[in-house]
Amino acid sequence: MDPDRFTQLDATTWQIPQQGNMRVPGILYADRQLISDMDAKVWEQLTNVAALPGIVQAAYAMPDAHWGYGFPIGGVAAFDPDQGGVVSAGGVGFDISCGVRTLTTGLSVDELQPHRETLADFLLYRIPAGVGSTGRIRLKDAEMTAMLEGGADWAVRQGYGRREDLERIEEHGRMAGAVPEAVSERARKRQRDEMGTLGSGNHYLEVQAVSEIYDPEAATAFGLQPDAVVVSIHCGSRGLGHQIGTEFLREMALSAQQYHIRLPDRELACAPLNSPLGERYLGAMRAGINCALANRQILTHLTRDVFAHVLPEADLQLIYDVSHNTCKEETHTVGGEKRRLFVHRKGATRALGPGHPDLPEAFLDSGQPVLIGGSMGTASYVLAGMATSEGRSFASACHGAGRAMSRHQATKRWRGEDLIDELAGRGIIIRSHSYRGVAEEAPGAYKDVSAVVEAAEQAGLARKVARLRPLICIKG
Repeated sequence: MDPDRFTQLDATTWQIPQQGNMRVPGILYADRQLISDMDAKVWEQLTNVAALPGIVQAAYAMPDAHWGYGFPIGGVAAFDPDQGGVVSAGGVGFDISCGVRTLTTGLSVDELQPHRETLADFLLYRIPAGVGSTGRIRLKDAEMTAMLEGGADWAVRQGYGRREDLERIEEHGRMAGAVPEAVSERARKRQRDEMGTLGSGNHYLEVQAVSEIYDPEAATAFGLQPDAVVVSIHCGSRGLGHQIGTEFLREMALSAQQYHIRLPDRELACAPLNSPLGERYLGAMRAGINCALANRQILTHLTRDVFAHVLPEADLQLIYDVSHNTCKEETHTVGGEKRRLFVHRKGATRALGPGHPDLPEAFLDSGQPVLIGGSMGTASYVLAGMATSEGRSFASACHGAGRAMSRHQATKRWRGEDLIDELAGRGIIIRSHSYRGVAEEAPGAYKDVSAVVEAAEQAGLARKVARLRPLICIKG
């Protein structure tokens, strides 16, 4: 994408001035090189999002942005319900509340080293992964309803985790306002035997080493130290979230005329927040968030089981769990006035700054942990929300490296078998049920995650705390 299509405001802030149908400007946070490597569709999609009714302040794109369905992945936009604001199923995405959680293990790299192959094999055996993967849990209808209402809190009550885990999850592990009755029978059926599964695509479970500390004080608050072993789990709401997205996108597109909404792109199908359809979607989407939180909680339980078997001295403690692909009701200050807004973060992470009242006490001084996922062979990062992130992006930051090419392009360039051998030569063990899946997620198919993180920090979205390098990756 040509950076000169934007008005550059500073080194990492680029603006699309309000024009045509746009109601607000578009803002992209990135450096010149990252923009040059982005597909041109990001410009078009940011412009279209800025044209939606009730949008407030600006349509934002994070440094990892790339072309998505309707909204760019890495897109953030807030809407005011009292100004005709909308909720967009495309602005949330299909994998509702896909997210990352990271846990400390209490182990050092040296302690892990003799057990790496065994641990990798047991994790692959115990963690269901891959296209259409199913788990050992089968939910009857009443149990499904309880899960959709309770999220990770429900999972902990079923014995999948510890009560203290809930303090380290957004919304304390349970998204309020879920309406399980708004979730269709088909969506429930798809999820009936998928709890506690990674799925496919860019989902993974990764055992990592802390390779560098940038902010010792925040790292201590997060429980991170050099050469410590941590575990990160990246997955979402599986078939249930995808079905909710599919059904409401169709219904919102058909209802746009009824609500007098002119869609700049059919993929931006939306409904007024203050409408029966908008409220019904919010209820179903919040149930999808709870499904994802419960799923990651069960996967945490399974991971703890594996470590207890292979490395019984390990103690896996949750640092934090963050969601992407959500629309959340939040209060933000705009033009000196506090306003109730609905913030869409599609492929973006909430990044609350120090002192925010929604933070757990342990993070009040440091700011919220922001977990930036890597891609098998590249680093992951732990960042922290900054005081400036509120005004810059409704307290939001990037979520990963962001794709640089499509999965189809990646499979043309790389073979899964070769990648596994190459990464093994670098000391990274890959376990997967699919060579094609490994090729689709080749590290080279993603942007330079370090450049993305540097741009996020320079833009005042989130600051670096620690860098993680991969040791074992179980591919979804």
